Amino acid sequence: MIDQPADFKGLHRTKAAEALTMARNIEIKARIDNIEALESRVAKIADNGPTEIVQDDTFFHCEAGRLKLRVFSEKHGELIFYLRANQAGPKESFYVRSQTDEPEALRETLSLAYGEVGRVRKHRTLYLVDRTRVHLDRVEGLGHFLELEVVLSSSESSQPGVEVAHHLLDRLGIESSQLIEGAYVDLLEEKGS
Repeated sequence: MIDQPADFKGLHRTKAAEALTMARNIEIKARIDNIEALESRVAKIADNGPTEIVQDDTFFHCEAGRLKLRVFSEKHGELIFYLRANQAGPKESFYVRSQTDEPEALRETLSLAYGEVGRVRKHRTLYLVDRTRVHLDRVEGLGHFLELEVVLSSSESSQPGVEVAHHLLDRLGIESSQLIEGAYVDLLEEKGS
């Protein structure tokens, strides 16, 4: 049985069962002082990258988990629902993504229906290291961050992914004091942005 984040407790029983078939990964975020030096270390171990991505995420009120619309361009976006514990260090994330070619119309509809919680704008540099997406994020109003997403297979327990995340943190020289909990939208809210 897969360990469920605390947010699952708020889901209806059938929704929780469906959620267990959602895609999963192990995520970890860390605050970075010198993103250029870190990028040099990441590039040396990467299998692929860099890919430069501009993202504009709008978060909406959601009873259980988080709901965000990620806009890449005027004609490309994705609606993402996810469940993840707010804790420092590696954490399992369950998620579902749905593509849209009308992100602004969808943002307006969701804002009217649910109300916005916050907005996060960032420039992301993506590298792939084996099965891990390594994100170097420049977040408007917050600064620089590293995010690791270790992709899990549907039948895999979370432990191997946690081990991969810890190994990469060690290789990249990331200290436990740099790890953050929550999402960028939470940090912006705490900051009052």
